[in-house]
Amino acid sequence: MAWIFLFLAGLLEVAWSLGLKYTEGFTRFWPSILTILAIIASMGFLAQATRTLPVGTAYAIWVGVGIVGATLGGAWLFDEPMPPARIFFLGLLLVAILGLKMTASP
Repeated sequence: MAWIFLFLAGLLEVAWSLGLKYTEGFTRFWPSILTILAIIASMGFLAQATRTLPVGTAYAIWVGVGIVGATLGGAWLFDEPMPPARIFFLGLLLVAILGLKMTASP
């Protein structure tokens, strides 16, 4: 169950990090409310995951999922650049996330 919580926390981190763009510095009401709710839910799921998983592993995977998701989402939604070097380093990050998952205890 901890891995499901961590996966949900990561997805919500992607949602709130991309949502920040829509808040326009928290000047738009509904995007700001939705982003804040996603932050709270993401932290809540991360906290649940760390009840079982090592905190370092859970945090690193949460951040890694957020980085990959926000980078890909930014390229897709906001036409942010995606040069080959960026794709290469995202691949390295995915390898690191998988390595951390495979070496975690529970």
